[in-house]
Amino acid sequence: MPTQQMDRRGFVATASTFITTATIQASRGSSMIPVIDTHQHLWDIKKFKLPWLPSDGVLAKSYNLQDFKQQTAGLNVVNTVYMEVDVDPSQQLEEAVLVNGLSSDPSTGMKAAVVSGRPGSDKFPNYVNELAKLPGIRGVRQVLHVPTTPPGYCLSDSFVRGIRLLGSKDLSFDLCVKNGELGNVAVLLDSCPDTRFILDHCGNPDLKDKDHSSWKRGLEAVAKRKNVVCKVSGFLASAPGRGQWTMEQVTPIINHTLDVFGPDRVMFAGDWPVVLLAASYAEWLDAVRQVVSTRSEEERRKLFHDNAIRHYRLKI
Repeated sequence: MPTQQMDRRGFVATASTFITTATIQASRGSSMIPVIDTHQHLWDIKKFKLPWLPSDGVLAKSYNLQDFKQQTAGLNVVNTVYMEVDVDPSQQLEEAVLVNGLSSDPSTGMKAAVVSGRPGSDKFPNYVNELAKLPGIRGVRQVLHVPTTPPGYCLSDSFVRGIRLLGSKDLSFDLCVKNGELGNVAVLLDSCPDTRFILDHCGNPDLKDKDHSSWKRGLEAVAKRKNVVCKVSGFLASAPGRGQWTMEQVTPIINHTLDVFGPDRVMFAGDWPVVLLAASYAEWLDAVRQVVSTRSEEERRKLFHDNAIRHYRLKI
């Protein structure tokens, strides 16, 4: 009489097939969810001065909307939020006026913009008043993870005053900091309770680090504050080079970010073209889709689409 029981090897093989099939189906389901990319860079090196831009390599050229559309073709990326590119301070308002115009043009897919600014500058109040006249501008960012930024700079009196001013004007601030500064970021969030913050790039963990425990603790401290959300983005650029990263490295970083912030306070972001240092746009998006494939459709839709509308106050 044939046995009705499956041997252990057969059970494991069947279970593995089931799990793999379910993951593939969920990943395909994620690809059906429209994507709003909350971190789209564009730059024209003939028009703007970018002091940080290297003289050679993949980033040492202009990147425009047509380039972005070619890179994202077939990926279901339906809209974007422009992210500033650290132009020379003398050109900040020029950048703001340009991207404000792009965000009002339906053909661009750009729905809003975050522009360059220096909250600690004595010129910042006048600059913010000009930004308030541009309806496509949602916030400001100053890149703080560069070597020239001293530790604790985000807690200086002038910087805190500038951040509070943004809140009074209904403008947000994107935080791009070294992961060792996350403790100071938590203090800044407490000091500016009426300002909305967006933490970029999962708080910038370094893929070259073998121990992420300090980053985890810092991210958890930030996530406890309710006036901040987080972008799943950017940290891939810390890989040693193009393709020199694995899913085993990125999966725990993405999952920890999603777990500590929760499904309502996370947003997908492409960080294009900076992501090209480590991967194509499609490779990064596919990696995130794979990691979240076992999460509910509601959570995935919030990550890839709905939360962007809410946190950047987009008109879709």
